Amino acid sequence: MNHPPLTRRHLLASLPAAALAAPAPPLRLGGPIFLKSTDPAELAREHQRLGYAAAYCPNISLADAARTEKAFAAANVVIAEVGAWKNMLDPDPAARAANLAYVQERLALAEAVGARCCVDIAGSFNPKVWYGPHKDNFSPRFYEATVENVRKILDAVKPKRTRFALEIMGWCAPDSAASYRKLIKAIDRPAFAVHIDVCNAVNSPSLFYNNAALTEDLFKQLSPWIVSCHAKDLAFLPEMNVHFVEVIPGRGEIDYQAYLRAIQRYAPQAPLMLEHLKTTEEYLEGATYIRKMAAAAGVPLSA
Repeated sequence: MNHPPLTRRHLLASLPAAALAAPAPPLRLGGPIFLKSTDPAELAREHQRLGYAAAYCPNISLADAARTEKAFAAANVVIAEVGAWKNMLDPDPAARAANLAYVQERLALAEAVGARCCVDIAGSFNPKVWYGPHKDNFSPRFYEATVENVRKILDAVKPKRTRFALEIMGWCAPDSAASYRKLIKAIDRPAFAVHIDVCNAVNSPSLFYNNAALTEDLFKQLSPWIVSCHAKDLAFLPEMNVHFVEVIPGRGEIDYQAYLRAIQRYAPQAPLMLEHLKTTEEYLEGATYIRKMAAAAGVPLSA
């Protein structure tokens, strides 16, 4: 039986869609730096020296945003995040209003500097610790106020280039993929996005020991909205109650190969940012471990 010649069109049509997809870009790893300088070019070069392809936004004003964006772009260093880190649900009305105004200013800075996102937590009703636990942090009141706060901030700034995201937390919403999706639907603003911190989503022993599955679930469900990620690790201290503690990546039990593969598969444009360590040496240790896990997982990192 004679068969027609196999053309390139026939060959391409026979391949699965995954085989035709463009390869994912190398992931961008970043972290804080300790260089004391107000020169954005110097700061960008310091990120390069440390092997970082992503950065936290330097401490700048709106007037410095264009110059900073240009310097970091020239060094191929993406500005991943502008942190807000204020309690948008402070029980004191005056403090809450001031905090919301500050978050709005930070989102405006993220827009001006071209950051991937401005990030905060939803907040807490705890009157003493701005990020602390409280019995009403999973109540309808918390949820409704968070929707209102995020809409108010986004409608005031109207960002076009950046996004506003809430970091996952273990004792307030959003604490899971399901609660995040609920907020996305309720807020109903295209500039609202997702920030992933796998460690913050671990709030039980079962999730601790099955964190690879937790990671897959978070990324699979939230992939269209993920803009940035945090890199930490968790250890489980043996006590008479549950006690997780943050440690340098590699000293805990977070499955970093699973984490890196999930970023590559579901959100390759999202930078992975080291945080909460104390010294240059600790950050170097964490970055070295993550690079080792990336190599083992076959996940390329941007130089």
